[in-house]
Amino acid sequence: MSEVPESDQRCGFVAVVGAPNAGKSTLVNALVGTKVSIVSPKVQTTRFRVLGIVMAGTAQVILVDTPGIFNPKKRLERAMVAAAWTGADDADHICVLIDAHRGYDDDARAIVARLKAAGRKAILVLNKIDLIRREKLLGLAADLDAEGIFTDVFMISALNGSGVADLLAHLEKLVAPGHWMFPEDQISDLPQRLLAAEITREKAFLALYQELPYSLHVETETWEEKDDGSARIDQVIYVERDSQKPIVLGKGGKQIKAIGAAARAELEELLERRIHLFLYVKVKDDWSEKRGHYNEIGLDFDA
Repeated sequence: MSEVPESDQRCGFVAVVGAPNAGKSTLVNALVGTKVSIVSPKVQTTRFRVLGIVMAGTAQVILVDTPGIFNPKKRLERAMVAAAWTGADDADHICVLIDAHRGYDDDARAIVARLKAAGRKAILVLNKIDLIRREKLLGLAADLDAEGIFTDVFMISALNGSGVADLLAHLEKLVAPGHWMFPEDQISDLPQRLLAAEITREKAFLALYQELPYSLHVETETWEEKDDGSARIDQVIYVERDSQKPIVLGKGGKQIKAIGAAARAELEELLERRIHLFLYVKVKDDWSEKRGHYNEIGLDFDA
């Protein structure tokens, strides 16, 4: 039980929004202190809203990691962008994460314009500051500040942790008095089966992002608890075309073995137990056009 009286507790939702690959999931993981959201160089790795829960003093800061916001064309992209804006609309506070190296591009301008039209204020977080010269960084900050919607500006590197503690200290003070919504030791709202599937999808993306189009999905089919405290997890990696299956398998099955080994190692570290992971590859034609898949991960098929 917590030693903090309920009368002293603070709690609030903070959405982290930004363009694809701005570093939102990396920042959420850094703030939480462990992985709750997967990361890869592939754009739109995050497909649905993930909560990262941080205890900071008397405050419980509930971070809403959202899919990247851009101009969507396909159904899956439209659903992900809609989920991102829902996460922002429902949150008490918003952090707009900008890739400082990429600058104030069209995606970032569209995000700022929508927030401005909605009358929402936000915290500006300039990420990847180690990749840009100081004078250029200060100019970027001035350009964004001139938009009139930002209450505070933080300059960070989510990857190496620079400036992250200052941002968390600010969020701790920002959230309003209120009872904590989650147990103190809970770090995410993601069920273990879904987290395990996401970890495997991350490892597949890292191994295949230059070869495979954006058409890979992982499902945890079975999770069996063993008497020795370990767990057997069976997962299916779905692709949309027969021609994509050999890419995932690799010559002599080497690729899928490497993906499985990487996923198993991370799952064992996260779950602090032995994991027996078995991966299979199946073709599911146009899975990204199936309503059931969207329902499973909380996306709006009709967005």
